[in-house]
This record gives sequence, C-alpha cells and structure tokens, in this order.
Amino acid sequence: MLNLPIAIMKLPLILSLIWLMQSANINITSPISGDVIRGQVPITGNMDVPNFASAELAFSYASHPADSWFTIQTFPQSVKDSTLATWDTTALTDGDYILHLRVILQDGSSQDVVASDIKVRNDSLPLTETPTATESAGSVVNPLYTPTVQPDTPLPSFPSSTPLPINPASVTSSSIYSNFERGVLMAFVFFVAFFLLLRLRKD
Repeated sequence: MLNLPIAIMKLPLILSLIWLMQSANINITSPISGDVIRGQVPITGNMDVPNFASAELAFSYASHPADSWFTIQTFPQSVKDSTLATWDTTALTDGDYILHLRVILQDGSSQDVVASDIKVRNDSLPLTETPTATESAGSVVNPLYTPTVQPDTPLPSFPSSTPLPINPASVTSSSIYSNFERGVLMAFVFFVAFFLLLRLRKD
C-alpha cells in the first residue's frame, strides 16, 4: 500500500512534469529572438496541447512591452507545427518588437511563449536604384545610377490596444489574506456561539 505522505510529496512533482510537457508543445519556431524581418512575415509554431480552449498571438514594442499588446490573430482551435499567422510589418516603424503567444486551457489556466528582440527593418533597406543619363547646363548628373526615393506617406495609426485576457487562475496576496481573515472571523464567531450554547444548557 502506497504511503499517503509519500504520495502527497510526489504530487507537486507530477504536476510540474505535466506543465513542462505542455509548455514543450507550445512554441514559436519562426521568427526567433534576434531575427531581422521585413514585409509579410509568416509566423510558425505549435500550440498542440491537451485541454486546448483558445489562443492569441500578439506583438508589442520591445522598449515598452507592458504598455499595450496588438493582436495579430486569435485561434479557436489548436495548430500543430504549421504557420500560425502572417504578420504584416509594412505598417510598423522600424525597431525592435516582441511576439507573444498565449494558450488558454479548458481549466482557465494559460501557457505563454515569448520571442523577444524581433528586429523590423523595412525602411532601413538600401534604396532601389535605376539608371539614368540626364545632363543639365553647368552640371553633370551621374550617368550610372541615381536612387529612386518613394514619397513619404504617413503611417496608419494603430487600432486600440487589445489587452491579453487576465489569467482567472491567478491568486493575489491580498485575496489570500482576505480569505484567511474571513476564516479566522468565522471560527471566532462559531466558538463564541458554541460557548454561549454551553452556558445556556448549564443554566
């Protein structure tokens, strides 16, 4: 017969192994941290885990990751080792970004994967050059190549930020203290009532 204390001690280890197995099946395989990207970028990865409920793929600025997240795509079904979404970076300012994949499980818990330091470099590419042989009075234009510069166009404004769902399984220290104080108060009231009942019976 299995000793109950030993079984209780093994329970956290078993739960940790289950969590690690689920986390191993949730990943972003491309792009990865440090990659330089531009244009339409396919994002590949995996979210094939048991008890899958939903998922969300989003990005944020690397300099201010906590300010706002912008949703790229949501998923009502799991995706296994495939293209999760296509990220249109043409409307973004060149800079460093963070990709964030959150998978919500049926019990309300969540698993998160982050790919940091993704470098978007659309405007930093060399200018397209076209040949020309134009001359004007008093000056000679380079007969080889001159850069063709696209006119500046204002970047579209970002839509209102979509915050990631709050983990319903999270527990704050204030809620723990509140529940503890409530339990102590209920125990005290029960003790007083029991004491008064005994006194009334003796009388």
